[in-house]
Amino acid sequence: MLGTAPLWWALTVGLGGAAVGWFLPRAVLRYSPVTAKPAPAPPRPVLMVFTAALFVLVASFFGLSWQLPAYLFFVAVAVVLTVIDLRHHLLPNAVVLPALGIGFGLLALAATGENAWGALLRAVLGALVLFVLYLALALISPAGLGMGDVKLAAVLGLFLGFQGWGALFVGALLASIFGALVGLAMLTSRRGGRRSDVPFGPSMLAGALVAVVWGEILAREYLLPGLA
Repeated sequence: MLGTAPLWWALTVGLGGAAVGWFLPRAVLRYSPVTAKPAPAPPRPVLMVFTAALFVLVASFFGLSWQLPAYLFFVAVAVVLTVIDLRHHLLPNAVVLPALGIGFGLLALAATGENAWGALLRAVLGALVLFVLYLALALISPAGLGMGDVKLAAVLGLFLGFQGWGALFVGALLASIFGALVGLAMLTSRRGGRRSDVPFGPSMLAGALVAVVWGEILAREYLLPGLA
């Protein structure tokens, strides 16, 4: 389902992504916890290239649509949260909670422009479903999931739910698969001794980004072929 946008549009959005990536190191430092030895700013060129590539991917999928601003915002938030969680094992409320509110506002704008009120309702239900699921898992296994992961699940459920229940299912499934692969790699390389040594937020975000673009296709054609 890629290639729905003109090449000039995808490249223009990619340049915008590079510009956004220029400012993201500052956002990472601003929302990182205060420590006795502050971590240096993440490499600006790396974040510029990574953000630009993700912007191109999202723009290629959504094209000139009302949904594009919401998912570009999601990409920027995902990059910031991934870097902070990898560095500090923390998903700060100052990023996650506003992302939930701003994300809902942008998706409501998309629903207004596309008359997609059913998708907006599904997004709200998706946020609730994923939040409750992760909360239950965190209560069952507090060492495996933190409350930051639980709150992030509501944000992911919002953006995935707008795309469809298939995307929500695939996003949750990929988060578990990515998390297991990263944990296994850490254990086999002897760089991590426990599952809790590995932050789960980046796996959740990576799974969600893949599911936003390919989730419905994967669900309908491979995982849940009977999905309406």
